[in-house]
Amino acid sequence: MASEACKKGHVRINGKAVKPSREVYKLDEIVVRKNQINYEFDVLDIPPGRVSAKLVDIYRKDTTPKEAFQNTELLRLSKNHYREKGLGRPTKKERRDIDDYLDETE
Repeated sequence: MASEACKKGHVRINGKAVKPSREVYKLDEIVVRKNQINYEFDVLDIPPGRVSAKLVDIYRKDTTPKEAFQNTELLRLSKNHYREKGLGRPTKKERRDIDDYLDETE
């Protein structure tokens, strides 16, 4: 998955798109785009070998701004509310909402 993300240009180190074989060094700044969020990490140190997921935070610092997560929440809410005209019949839930709205107005 990581090599595919690199090939698509979703991984940047120090502001430059990288190949999957690129070495990571101490104090590198990594930006990974996933699910329309740019996650930002600073490399604090390189582990001597493979480490468990619990120990990864010792070697990196997450610098992703909080605004990135707020924007995706707004995007998610807007997608749930928006329905294009002419997409067919309303779903069962939408039909119940319409009936409830019409009952309230009477």
